Amino acid sequence: MNAPASAAGTGPERSRRALVAGSVGNVIEWYEFGVYGYFATVIAAKFFTPEGGSDAEALVRTYASFALAFFFRPVGAALFGRLGDRLGRRPVLILVIGLMTGATTLIGVLPTYETAGALAPWLLTFLRVLQGLSAGGEFGGAVSVMTEFAPPGRRGLYGSWQSFTVALGLLGGAGAAALLATVLTEAQLGDWGWRLPFLLTLPMGLGALWLRLRLEETPAFARERELTRPPAREVVRAVALGAGRIMGWAAAGYTFLVVLPSYLQSSLDASFQQALVATVLANLGFAVTIVPAGLLSDRVGRRAVMLAGALLVVVLAVPLLDLLQDPGVSTAAKGLAVFGAGAVVGLMAGPGPAMLSEMFPTTVRCTGLGLAYALSNAVFSGGAGLIITETIERTGDVDVPAYYAAATCAVSVLALATLPARGAPREARGTDAGDRADVRDVVRRHRRGGGRTGPRR
Repeated sequence: MNAPASAAGTGPERSRRALVAGSVGNVIEWYEFGVYGYFATVIAAKFFTPEGGSDAEALVRTYASFALAFFFRPVGAALFGRLGDRLGRRPVLILVIGLMTGATTLIGVLPTYETAGALAPWLLTFLRVLQGLSAGGEFGGAVSVMTEFAPPGRRGLYGSWQSFTVALGLLGGAGAAALLATVLTEAQLGDWGWRLPFLLTLPMGLGALWLRLRLEETPAFARERELTRPPAREVVRAVALGAGRIMGWAAAGYTFLVVLPSYLQSSLDASFQQALVATVLANLGFAVTIVPAGLLSDRVGRRAVMLAGALLVVVLAVPLLDLLQDPGVSTAAKGLAVFGAGAVVGLMAGPGPAMLSEMFPTTVRCTGLGLAYALSNAVFSGGAGLIITETIERTGDVDVPAYYAAATCAVSVLALATLPARGAPREARGTDAGDRADVRDVVRRHRRGGGRTGPRR
């Protein structure tokens, strides 16, 4: 595992500025994805319900549009990642926040199916594609900035803030949805109220753009940009390995944190307000554990913390869904259960960004870690709502979300087992020379599951 450059000597102020500017775009990205998920049933009715279509069919089409945005993330990761590795992290982060803000704001003013007919779902899908492209470029650039500016021994902590802002974004989206569901009638919410959370993205995006315009380029990129790039086939192998390590995080995260509201409404007959409360509790649990998990991984290693999270999902996913379905279980117990589900996902999400960053040298870091994250999320997050909804519709088995989360985490357990037990913290105390190791050594050492992980001499 090769280490990203530290920010030793750059000063704590620059590191903190990079942390805020790097993570703020993620808040907006996941706020919007959360809002789209929370209002999935409303969006289905407004954009995907032609005369004679059923509510179930409309919801499936809504999730298909949701998934499509995720499948454009790898395209964005490859496109913007390559730009970030050649031109710099800063210009790419400025570009993607502008694209993301514009696309999300425009969703709030789109004509519905009633007004524009068949054009309405196509316009919505086009904006979702733009969001997918921008989101694909966001993660690689932001994590590169945050970990390359991180002080020695603190990459896990700094990288965890990228995951923590996922929780902030989802909580912001859930809070906005819950507030609107409280102060507006159901008719008002369906008529125009659903537009307000999307329009709120505009001032948020302008603030994020201002922060990124003040961002400096990372010292690691300035120093290492002219080094020889590793062979493409070795980068591809590392991308596949990285995607496998986080697929459980991607699948369980979206299952418990985003898909849950529609699942509770469509499968367990919960009200919109009850579903949102459950989602807020799950995201609070997620938020509580992320940063401590990242900090802990700086001390005991990425593998131990991430394996604990993946194994807990494998063991507890089915009992959790059974508990939610049991009418004899108290509301407080159910709330504690969904809080715990979110907390377990946080154990994977906290160390995840630093783990991915450490797999790639500076010259391909934006592209490599961005692609690993985007591919995993495209398949296992973006497809979660569609897979779960369609499978429940066909089989009638309401335990499908639990099977899905457990199965993907089981695969991640196998991939995470190849991580050196304490490689990351040991390297974090080293020097920037770790960036000079090529990806072939990374892959070979990870296959052995251990061994020396520093730079080649």
